[in-house]
Amino acid sequence: AMQRIKNLILVGTSHIAQQSVDDVKDAIHKYEPKIIAIELDQKRMESLMHPEHRTIKMADIRRIGFKGFLFNMLGAWLQRKLGKMVDLAPGSEMKTAVQLARETNATIALIDQDVHITLRRLSKELALAEKFRLAKEMILGMLFSRQKIKIDLRKVPSEKLIKRLTQRMKKEYPSLYKVLVEERNEYMAKSLYKIMNLYPGEKIVAIVGAGHEEDIVQL
Repeated sequence: AMQRIKNLILVGTSHIAQQSVDDVKDAIHKYEPKIIAIELDQKRMESLMHPEHRTIKMADIRRIGFKGFLFNMLGAWLQRKLGKMVDLAPGSEMKTAVQLARETNATIALIDQDVHITLRRLSKELALAEKFRLAKEMILGMLFSRQKIKIDLRKVPSEKLIKRLTQRMKKEYPSLYKVLVEERNEYMAKSLYKIMNLYPGEKIVAIVGAGHEEDIVQL
């Protein structure tokens, strides 16, 4: 999906969908923005653009806590697994946005919260019941992973499906939802608001996950 608010063009993406790569290219070519904002922080940007430098250090584990570290590893593994199904690396649309920004001399704005802060918050907030539920779902998911996926991974999920999944997450994993969705939405909305006011006459294209798009617009 694509939405416009004043000088901001917000593109909602799925991090493994080919459609998202095309949407990013279309938006940048159509609007020729001076600023391209992306749902990344410095650490994740470096990791995305230079995967060969992605090494695990004890200092990283200490900084974010072991639970936060494991959760981060799990998220990366799941995205890689889904990405392989559609032959697309996770974050391909973000990488495309960075490359196009460099080609068009646009400024890259990193609008997401520092990943270490998010993971520390996650480690602190995640309730015991949610941890057990999450572990159970992971194990069941691995046991029944051969079942056919009824979602077309090449496309961005529909608004209706995104809403259904986020509502379920909010109900079953309130701490997870608060830290990974609500808090980051607030952070990204503030970042975009600041950029819009700094560059009132300039077009800004922002690339965010489709699950964040609606709330960011409202905020």
